[in-house]
Amino acid sequence: MTQPHKDSASAASILVTGGCGFIGSNFVLDWLENVGTPVVNLDSLTYAGNPENLASVSGDPRYTFIYGDLNDSELLATIFRDHHPRAVVHFAAESHVDRSILGPDAFLRANIDGTFRLLQQARAFHQSLEGFDREHFRFLHVSTDEVYGTLTPTDPPFSETTAYAPNSPYAASKAASDMLVRAWHHTYGLPTLITNCSNNYGPLQFPEKLIPLTISNALAGKPLPVYGDGQQVRDWLYVRDHCSAIRAVLSLGRLGETYNIGGNNQRANLDVVNTLCALLDELKSGPKPYAEQIAFVKDRPGHDRRYAIDARKIQSELNWYPAETFETGLRSTVQWYLDNAPWIESVTSGAYQNWVQQNYAGRGKAARSEVSA
Repeated sequence: MTQPHKDSASAASILVTGGCGFIGSNFVLDWLENVGTPVVNLDSLTYAGNPENLASVSGDPRYTFIYGDLNDSELLATIFRDHHPRAVVHFAAESHVDRSILGPDAFLRANIDGTFRLLQQARAFHQSLEGFDREHFRFLHVSTDEVYGTLTPTDPPFSETTAYAPNSPYAASKAASDMLVRAWHHTYGLPTLITNCSNNYGPLQFPEKLIPLTISNALAGKPLPVYGDGQQVRDWLYVRDHCSAIRAVLSLGRLGETYNIGGNNQRANLDVVNTLCALLDELKSGPKPYAEQIAFVKDRPGHDRRYAIDARKIQSELNWYPAETFETGLRSTVQWYLDNAPWIESVTSGAYQNWVQQNYAGRGKAARSEVSA
């Protein structure tokens, strides 16, 4: 049986999955800055998982990186045994809708199978705990508002009781993972929490998503693609606000509950692109207005028309509110991308993937590499 941890829960490590991705890396940085306890980061470093996102903490003794796959149950068991985390924060997922339409298999494997195996190992670990450690262990699953489907212009925002109606392979895979987490709580007593967030934006986002794609294409003089008529509405959430919300849920959330996290910023995609163009005109003017690069393209299959989040539950229960407005968050985001051109070049060229291949090729089981200061 696993021995009880000698330290209090506040001093123990947390396990973050997918911590080299966009939201995960922002969360790791946010956690080390605001909480300060150790973080173990498990990531398989797919195309959107960039270890350079966490270069600033690579030498920090509180940070440990483990390269590996969620579907490796043996590796997961070893991590729980060796690091004895007080909580799991599960970000790891394939997340791009267009990619899910072209190749759904990877989404089912990562988002459903991977979550299942992580739940199984977390369950076994939790059952081995006693006393304080068992009482305070948490499993927080980070999900999306896309599980709820789509809204008409007059529908009320999604609440925690909105029926699931996923419309893409990505959304369906996340809905399935949510249901697994719920079942493991109700059937096995695993102390779980689920968060469903709206569209995130901010630093370190892979440039296949609307905001970083628009910025990088604008600066490169390329067309700025807008699906259909551009009137698809999303609720935009600054990524560091999302991180603070997750910390609040992990600390104060009621077990077995779901908390919707939104930025209270509904904007049509075309409005977002035009706002970005105006900011770029101000901050890095070109030979002509960037809006002239906007190009309307054929809409993608099953494109949801509108998402909106009702965040009153997390606000009333946990006293969480976003710190950024859409205007302040977007300006900060644009400035970050302007200041970090080498990062954009690295991810768009795939140079960091070359590093992954060189660093881990041929290791096989040894690819379960653990790196810390």
